[in-house]
Amino acid sequence: MRSSSRSWSCSSLNDPGEARDPHALNAAMPQLDVSTYLPQLFWLAVTFFALYLLMKFVALPQVGAAIAARRGRIEEDLAAAASLKSEAQTALAAYEKSLAAARSEAQALIREGAERLAAEAAERHRELAQRLAEEAAAGEREIAAAKERALAEIGSLAPDLARTVVEKLTGSLLSAPGAAAE
Repeated sequence: MRSSSRSWSCSSLNDPGEARDPHALNAAMPQLDVSTYLPQLFWLAVTFFALYLLMKFVALPQVGAAIAARRGRIEEDLAAAASLKSEAQTALAAYEKSLAAARSEAQALIREGAERLAAEAAERHRELAQRLAEEAAAGEREIAAAKERALAEIGSLAPDLARTVVEKLTGSLLSAPGAAAE
């Protein structure tokens, strides 16, 4: 019987030419029945109050605790990040200081090595100049000695050379100056 009533009420809703029965409409949609408004409002208030209490004392404290825990974890992470940043800046400063010290030490070593090499090169240059000066002086002495020997030999060779030149020019043989004395 219920199915026929339902089909009748559905057909009465669908057919605009048919007279509408107000009880049939309420049977199809009980929430619109005026006689049930008061119990519906009561149960609405009870359900709303129960959900309100459930949210206030169960769900919202859990959500608040989760938010507070997350906020605490974020603050701890930010504090740790600030600490690590400070440590990194300290380490960077120490690194830059040691790098500057190493650079200055390397420059000092390079300067010292360049000065030492320059001093060694100057000493070798001085020694070479001294040796060349000694060799030049020895060469000049040898040249002077050779010149003196050559001049001495020219004095003894000059009479023989003059005689040979005269003999070739005149074609006659001259006697040696020591041969005439004998």
